[in-house]
Amino acid sequence: MQGRVTQVLTPAQRTAWLRLARSGNVGPVTFRQLVNRFGSVEAALEALPSLMRNAGRPIAIASWSAAEDEIAGIERLGGRLVTMSDPDYPEHLQHIPAAPPVLTIAGGERLDWRRTVGMVGARNASAAGAKMTHLLAGDLGAAGYVVVSGLARGIDTAAHRASLLTGTIAVLAGGLDCIYPDENIPLASEILGRGGALLTEMPLGWEPRARDFPRRNRLVSGLSLGVVVVEAAKRSGSLITARLALEQNRDVFAVPGSPLDPRAEGGNSLIQQGAKLVMSAADILDSIGSADPARSAFFDREWELPVDLPEAPAPGDDERSRLMTALSPTPTAVDDLLAATGMAPQALQILLLELDLDGRLEWSSGQLVALRSL
Repeated sequence: MQGRVTQVLTPAQRTAWLRLARSGNVGPVTFRQLVNRFGSVEAALEALPSLMRNAGRPIAIASWSAAEDEIAGIERLGGRLVTMSDPDYPEHLQHIPAAPPVLTIAGGERLDWRRTVGMVGARNASAAGAKMTHLLAGDLGAAGYVVVSGLARGIDTAAHRASLLTGTIAVLAGGLDCIYPDENIPLASEILGRGGALLTEMPLGWEPRARDFPRRNRLVSGLSLGVVVVEAAKRSGSLITARLALEQNRDVFAVPGSPLDPRAEGGNSLIQQGAKLVMSAADILDSIGSADPARSAFFDREWELPVDLPEAPAPGDDERSRLMTALSPTPTAVDDLLAATGMAPQALQILLLELDLDGRLEWSSGQLVALRSL
């Protein structure tokens, strides 16, 4: 997967993509590494059993029938499976680390996915915060921008409602059939009815857990040219979204609030740290028009092997021992591991894949790797 090649997949290819993405311990980075190493999704699936044996832990490989059933279930709900190979994969998401290889999207066929602004904030929003969100989202929509948010209570809900007529994208933490919170199920239906979109990377039937919301937040920011924070406590999911936006090199905006209101503490802190202060939509529009997620310095690419390297012998116990000695809980660049172990790049990649499939690695920005705390 050197770069992104856009093509329309056959039904069999689409099923194979979903099978690999849904197999145990195959996250977005591992997906890319597998395809980069073996040349195709189908070849990566064929190689998984051997890698799993070397990893020492049985890993569930998604079956063909389970993948077909999920695709059929998505289509029954009016959605579609979109892979990173598809022309309609959201363009901005191509430029974030660990971009999801497959997405489920319902609606949004007529939205301009390139002109997008994220809006996030407190679930227990004040009346003033909800009103400010409504004004900002309405003006952004009138200016031709699609509003992206997470369908949560409070500010998210206000942002979606204010942009129903102009276009909004709701990013879900669970499956397409597991809208959270329940009270926003009617809002999700209205978003679709008005031409907006629902989007998730999670499988059908997936009930969102606490750790799924930060994953969701990285997609809110990743889909957007910039993110606006309206009311956020000092430790909140909205600040996680702002941090992720900064890591993705997106613009971050914040609406100031009273120092006496704990809901304003996070936004005020962001402004102190350099976020753009927002008094009206004009403050956002002045900056967002020149934002470009495709700029070359946007993010560090996942580590990939050159395509013309010759085949190397399968790694043995000596190479495994050297790698385990070089690894630690401290993130280390893959190139530094190559230098420390003296291994061939192909051998190192295979061993890293084995450890990753065994759930023992943590990747940062695709190029730094650490031993996971078990």
